[in-house]
Amino acid sequence: MFRPISAALLLFCSLGAVAKPDFNQYVQNIKAEALQQGFSQALVDQAFADVEFYERAVSSDKNQPEFKLTLDKYLASRVPDWKVKQAVEKYKENKEVLEAVGRKFGVQPRFIVALWGNESNFGRIQGKFPVISALTTLAYEGRREALFKRQLFAALTILQEGHIDKSGFVGSWAGAMGQSQFMPSSFLAYAYDFDGDGKKDIWSNQADVFASIANYLKTVGWDDSQTWGRQVTIPADFDTKLSGLDKDKMKSLSEWQALGVRRYDGSDLPARNLRASLVMPDDAKGRIYLVYDNFHTLMNWNRSTYFGSAVGYLSDRIKAELRDNDVSAPGQ
Repeated sequence: MFRPISAALLLFCSLGAVAKPDFNQYVQNIKAEALQQGFSQALVDQAFADVEFYERAVSSDKNQPEFKLTLDKYLASRVPDWKVKQAVEKYKENKEVLEAVGRKFGVQPRFIVALWGNESNFGRIQGKFPVISALTTLAYEGRREALFKRQLFAALTILQEGHIDKSGFVGSWAGAMGQSQFMPSSFLAYAYDFDGDGKKDIWSNQADVFASIANYLKTVGWDDSQTWGRQVTIPADFDTKLSGLDKDKMKSLSEWQALGVRRYDGSDLPARNLRASLVMPDDAKGRIYLVYDNFHTLMNWNRSTYFGSAVGYLSDRIKAELRDNDVSAPGQ
């Protein structure tokens, strides 16, 4: 039986639809919550003094590109020859500190440079959004409020600890910061003061940038006795269901060899006691890789197999260029 909607219910629904506070009120609520978490009144007032709503951050979050690239096209755009040349130049310029960082953390410098290049084009592209405004905007937008509030309070901790002045506290529209593009929570977990000046400066101090990247990798499982992987070929009748990054699909190199997997040049796989995953970022007609535990570690940094492949590919190009120029590139 049809029952008419009461005026009271209509009013309730109408009020519910407009219950979300405006941005200014939301900022006041956030400030109150920050004070409850123990941040000082002075810090909170300073941090939010000029906070703004950035529509561009919301539109960028909602409209991230969905078009499909092939890995070949992705690598061509992310690792062009000019970037390889610059990576080698940056390696040579910073060889002493890179190798000191590499020794301390057990991470090959070429991978540090490759991540640095992929994340911020060697520090040139760090983003210009004020971090507090970007994160407050995305928390207010609401789709992932809990995530961005957590990042916002981590950002307040960074300011509280004095690692960066408010004027320089900028990043991407999503709040990723500095030359390593760490989110604030990653900064608190992995950023490292390599030069001992009391600040973890991933914006302008390259020693801290390199050490922070290396500290992240080592903390989540990097092994500098191994490389990341290698491009391979598979036989025509290969069972593609064996591919994937699930740990239960990892096999020893000898097992992959028995299944017909070969190096890209057709030669046998290395005679090493390593376990590897077979990944096909596109399909069996695209690039195919055997990847080791270090690639799984890179997946903690960014879950995209395209991104991981680009980092590995650039690191290999750096190693080859340094070898051809008779410059040492220690490690695998």
